[in-house]
Amino acid sequence: MPTNVSPEYKKAEAAFRQARDPAERLEHLREMLKTIPKHKGTEHLQADIKTRIKELTAELAGPGKGAARTGPTHVIRPEGTAQVALVGPPNAGKSLLHSRLTGSQAESAPYPHTTTAPQPGMLLHNDVQFQLVDLPPVSADYMEPWLPNALQPAHAALLVIDLNVPGCTEAVIVIRERLAEKRIILSDDWRGRLPAGLCEDLPEPDPAGEEAPGVAAAEDEADETLFQTILPTLLVINKADLGLDPEEVAVLLELVEATFPALAISAETGAGLDRLGALLRRGLNVVRIYTKIPGQPPDMERPFTLFRGETVADVAALVHRGMAESLKSAKVWGSGKFDGQQVGRDYVVADGDILELHM
Repeated sequence: MPTNVSPEYKKAEAAFRQARDPAERLEHLREMLKTIPKHKGTEHLQADIKTRIKELTAELAGPGKGAARTGPTHVIRPEGTAQVALVGPPNAGKSLLHSRLTGSQAESAPYPHTTTAPQPGMLLHNDVQFQLVDLPPVSADYMEPWLPNALQPAHAALLVIDLNVPGCTEAVIVIRERLAEKRIILSDDWRGRLPAGLCEDLPEPDPAGEEAPGVAAAEDEADETLFQTILPTLLVINKADLGLDPEEVAVLLELVEATFPALAISAETGAGLDRLGALLRRGLNVVRIYTKIPGQPPDMERPFTLFRGETVADVAALVHRGMAESLKSAKVWGSGKFDGQQVGRDYVVADGDILELHM
């Protein structure tokens, strides 16, 4: 972190780190450039901010003058609780998996590079909507030049592989290296502490509620990681119906030097697909919050979804963009000391809480 930065800069940087919508990220970048101290020690960071502003402005502007304006959109605006990108080598079965999970009818075929543009779809799990985005494959020979930009709005990634394909380990190494060159990091560090290796059973929630080490490290090394997109990654081992040796999974993780949590599935038969939503919800620390109007029962059909550590004020902002500013207090049923406890704006909400917001 540059020395002697203002509180305004710190606030803008924190907002940039959390934002996933490209327009919001651009807004926060401009505020960072406006508030960063202008001295020699920040010259490199100022240049990086200006470059990122230029890139995001171009992305949001769309095709340039004279370019085709009917081509595919390469950056998908996040919707639902979290955006999860599907990445992997050719012929791993990503598109079939996406179709089975979301009903997207994404085109799949037994030859490489069937997917040529981002394909969004929704996976619903226990009132939580995950936006799954199928992306073209990455190989040593080719990666779509726009793919790193398409990954920047994502909260996490599914690295889909087929262990039956020769050279699978090398393919995973290539994908991680090529994306890292573009500052996209496929990380094995999940806030929800998913275990390394095959996830046979869901882990118990972390009662401490602390942030994962990787999050704290990013704050300590802001200059190096500020413009990295760090994606907690679940290794999805497809075609497990053809046979799976757990030892092969262990060897692959050792060779790629990563402790990814892993899920064995079959997009063809559907085996294991019912466990994916629970793993994503646990790994991303998603919490569901229900609201009620004074004197009326709560709406238990449509929860607002946030991440663990967020507050009553964050819920208010989801209810209505301007509501967070006028929020005075709230009553909480669930995680409070007693039902109907009055709490402030900064009260940290928990999964299943019912809130009554007071302006």
